[in-house]
Amino acid sequence: MNETRRVLIAADKFKGSLTAVQVAERVTAGLRRVVPDLAVEALPVADGGDGTVDAAVAAGFERREVRVAGPLGEEVTAAFALRDGTAVVEMAEASGLQRLPAGVFAPLTASTYGSGELLRAALDAGARTIVFGVGGSATTDGGAGMLSALGARFLTEAGEPVAPGGGGLAGLARADLSGLDPRLSSVELVLASDVDNPLTGPKGAPAVYGPQKGASPDDVETLDAALAHFAKVLEAEVGPRAAEYAASPGAGAAGGIGYGALLLGARFRAGIEVMLDVLGFAPALERASLVITGEGSLDEQTLHGKAPAGVAAAARAAGRPVVAVCGRLALAEEALHRAGIAHAYPLTSVEPDIAKCIADAGPILERLATRIAETHLS
Repeated sequence: MNETRRVLIAADKFKGSLTAVQVAERVTAGLRRVVPDLAVEALPVADGGDGTVDAAVAAGFERREVRVAGPLGEEVTAAFALRDGTAVVEMAEASGLQRLPAGVFAPLTASTYGSGELLRAALDAGARTIVFGVGGSATTDGGAGMLSALGARFLTEAGEPVAPGGGGLAGLARADLSGLDPRLSSVELVLASDVDNPLTGPKGAPAVYGPQKGASPDDVETLDAALAHFAKVLEAEVGPRAAEYAASPGAGAAGGIGYGALLLGARFRAGIEVMLDVLGFAPALERASLVITGEGSLDEQTLHGKAPAGVAAAARAAGRPVVAVCGRLALAEEALHRAGIAHAYPLTSVEPDIAKCIADAGPILERLATRIAETHLS
């Protein structure tokens, strides 16, 4: 074997089974069973959704913790990552579905207030660039809660603050953004997301993602009307750009928090592209002769901005071969090849029982990695 052979493991989490860091550890262990002295570089990746802060910390960012409001208003401990003036903030840390009690959904009342507090904490820590990863939200409030935490005011006809959540926006009479934290104007804010939905309409946040957050068909209708009203009221405050942002790609991300971020001047970029930049993927790729990527399920969604597709595209552009590991494979070989992935290794090829794959993902992944080593490295 060529002594300069070096493997880069740039995989996302296997949701519900393994973190991205654990995936890298298991793959490394399996590869080294076959090639004990193999040079391996691990760079866990994320696409802006849950796991983004962990990926940044694994890449050398400092983890900072802060107490913020959860989606139902209760206090939670949330983390962001910081390095050299760049903060990675993950809205799911404060306002994600994982912050709700088991079996509890609050589609009309869940708020992004805590996400705004996280952004404020990043400003307090001296961040000059903030990568705002959005996804996995429990909320559909158009970012109103987040904007409130940063100094905006959303008032009813009686001059009272509107009730929290997307449902409360139906009672909005006046928006005042004059009190927004002035530091926001001097930071670069990047909206990192893997979805490009607009705020409202058939492809908007309530219609497409509301049901995942417990919204009934009636709730979806209520939320869509409330967010459309929110954008209309904001037009009176900030002018035509309020309507332009509502129709922009990414406005509907994470229950419309993308819309709130665009109002703050954020630049929308595909989450995986941003994260690869921030994590230092390009130099790691230069050093690699084989790239291993992956996530829990390689399926049609993977091809639309998920981490493995972004890794494979960058690797192909650099002329590096890519294989993928996954829990479950639902893509034909042709689709994998089009995405730049030479071959995929699903856990189900070792253990057909999906429940066992989830329970024993680590050891099964190690066995898969020995196959990869035997095929690609021996």
